[in-house]
Amino acid sequence: MPAPVLSRRDLDFLLYDWLDVVSLTDRPYFAEHSRETFDGILDLSADLATKHFATHNKKADANEPRIGEDGRVEIIPEVREALDQFAKAGLISASFDESLGGMQLPVSVLRAAMAWFQAANAGTSSYPFLTVGNANVIATHGTEEQVSTFVPSLLEGRFFGTMCLSEPQAGSSLADITTKAIPQDDGTYRLTGTKMWISGGDHELTENIVHLVLAKIPGGPAGVKGISLFIVPKFLVDADGTLGERNDVALVGLNHKMGNRGTTNTLLNFGDGSFTPDGREGAVGYLLGEANKGLSYMFLLMNEARIGVGFLATSLGYAGYLQSVEYARTRTQGRPLADKDPSSPQVPLVEHADVRRMLLAQKAYVEGALALGLYCSKLVDEERSAADADARDRAGLLLDVLTPIAKSWPSQWCLEANSLAIQVHGGYGYTREFDVEQFYRDNRLNQIHEGTHGIQGLDLLGRKVIMRGGAGLALLGETIAATVAQARAAGGDIAEYAQQLEAAVVRVGTTTATLWAGRDPELALANSSVYLEAVGHVVVAWIWLEQLLAAGDREGAFFDGKRAAAQFFYRFELPKTGPQFDLLDSLDRTTLDISPDAF
Repeated sequence: MPAPVLSRRDLDFLLYDWLDVVSLTDRPYFAEHSRETFDGILDLSADLATKHFATHNKKADANEPRIGEDGRVEIIPEVREALDQFAKAGLISASFDESLGGMQLPVSVLRAAMAWFQAANAGTSSYPFLTVGNANVIATHGTEEQVSTFVPSLLEGRFFGTMCLSEPQAGSSLADITTKAIPQDDGTYRLTGTKMWISGGDHELTENIVHLVLAKIPGGPAGVKGISLFIVPKFLVDADGTLGERNDVALVGLNHKMGNRGTTNTLLNFGDGSFTPDGREGAVGYLLGEANKGLSYMFLLMNEARIGVGFLATSLGYAGYLQSVEYARTRTQGRPLADKDPSSPQVPLVEHADVRRMLLAQKAYVEGALALGLYCSKLVDEERSAADADARDRAGLLLDVLTPIAKSWPSQWCLEANSLAIQVHGGYGYTREFDVEQFYRDNRLNQIHEGTHGIQGLDLLGRKVIMRGGAGLALLGETIAATVAQARAAGGDIAEYAQQLEAAVVRVGTTTATLWAGRDPELALANSSVYLEAVGHVVVAWIWLEQLLAAGDREGAFFDGKRAAAQFFYRFELPKTGPQFDLLDSLDRTTLDISPDAF
């Protein structure tokens, strides 16, 4: 049986002791739930992930999808078997309204449950992850007919979903997409164009695949203002839900990836004549929402996906951390520095200070990232269910500011945790016999997809901290200040950390003001990735202080571990932000002034 990939003790602490998710059941939307139903979902997820997902993780990695002689994508059978179990458990629909067949489960609980699957098997877990986001966009912006036609089948797992944004000539630059959608007399559209890097873009795992495709209607505004969103199924769907003709969506090829190999990643042609429904040119598409507002609709999926990507990074980092802890406890090597007798027994790796440093760093990264992700998920629940409109607005505003950090910080630092897990294993960690090398390869994708690290920096500094006159940044500061005040009153080490955090928050404010004082976006954003990393560390330091307050003075190894990890973060990690803020305050032009020829 595979080794544990997450800590249930940590999840219980974060969900119940810190975030108090049970209090959500006092609200009408979540009134059917209780601590018992939440525990049941977590227990079920851990069991399914261990028995059906982790068991084929290495096999799926070694046998990536391929195109068979008949042109169909071939995937090892264990993937479909695992996804069938996932769908039968009702986990795809869990967070959706009861009117759609869902459980109305809090997103915070569902994210914790989903983390088990992401940690157990990144590749297989990506299919339902994409489908949930796809169904949410259609349920939110679709017509009654569109919702009834597609959403139930998506939530049952009969259909899977994708999002199709990028094109070969336009990766992240969506203003430059060229896929066209021509309106038809019957109200449909005919799409022609090519989409690249489409995860889950083609397979035989389900009866149908529902693509959400960004395209431009001729005559619309230029750039991103002229982008619309379309539902384009692989097979057309009749009014009674049965499958009709094959739509003109053709698989051109599969991308062969460094990691995350269990998920198909495709190049798709829309309307190239491979299939001709109704004998007419183009893939049949259905406009979702209003014309020319497609990007705003797609951002609903993308923002949800960005938090999910952060969870994927966290889960892989956490799995690697637990395996390196187990290895360090059981692998004997070397002797204490004070023991020079070569005949004395070797000691476990964990007895060496530098190994403990690497384990502490991993613990600080993965447990801080998990807490951050769950905090953001609780904000989604607040935005959905709080009775007070002002409370809902504040939750949404704070979530907007934190989303680029919740995506990028785990993607950077939980990857570093995976690197340290390999280091703890030594040479063995670099071999395929141990899982930690695959965790690293799988995790490397997360700095790229759903908006690269650089894009998240531009989003945070260029949009989120200055939107609404800086209201989001101010709210983040107020929220952290409340934690600082509580920590000061507690005294001891926590009060010392609070003072350190308060100084760092001041630096965030003054540096942000300095960067924008000249009203020069090019200069302000030149080092936005450094800003993202520095502010991310400040935010995670706050999250660690929150965890310490929740732990209180309780005793035991679990709480001792929390205190040690927080101490590590405040002594080893948060001080790194000082030089970063100094660099930003200097308005350094190195990256602006270097000529492309100099490379």
